[in-house]
Amino acid sequence: MKSLFLYNWQVREEWFALCEQLPCEELLKHRTGGVGSILATLIHIIDVEYSWFCAIHDKEDRPIEASSFQTIEAVKALSDSLQSELQSYLHDDMDRESQHLVDVPWDNAMYSRSAIYAHLIAHEIHHIGQLSVWAREAQLEPVSAGFVGRKLG
Repeated sequence: MKSLFLYNWQVREEWFALCEQLPCEELLKHRTGGVGSILATLIHIIDVEYSWFCAIHDKEDRPIEASSFQTIEAVKALSDSLQSELQSYLHDDMDRESQHLVDVPWDNAMYSRSAIYAHLIAHEIHHIGQLSVWAREAQLEPVSAGFVGRKLG
């Protein structure tokens, strides 16, 4: 699963680079699907990932206030900051205690770490598909979703 997290992070970086070509109005434009806009969807991806990692490691979740991040540069800086924190978890315990159950504050159920990791991978890929549609609407070629041939790690 570690390679899929690295894949998602690499693809996310490519989306940030692509989005730098778009004017702010296009990034904030209300769209059907996702959480309403390109920028809000990217923030949502980051927020969900961070929240689940906090739950796994019994850390207090710090919800991300989307209104604090109104440019692609600010969202990329947020992603970079949180990703550097998450990398230590990714490398230290991705395979360790994979069946350990995690209690999350936003749900009454408990989930295994491995189920959470799989959910996070699928969640980001799902939203990347939405971004691809929106990129085409903005007359841009979307980031490649291909996994094979990427240099990960």
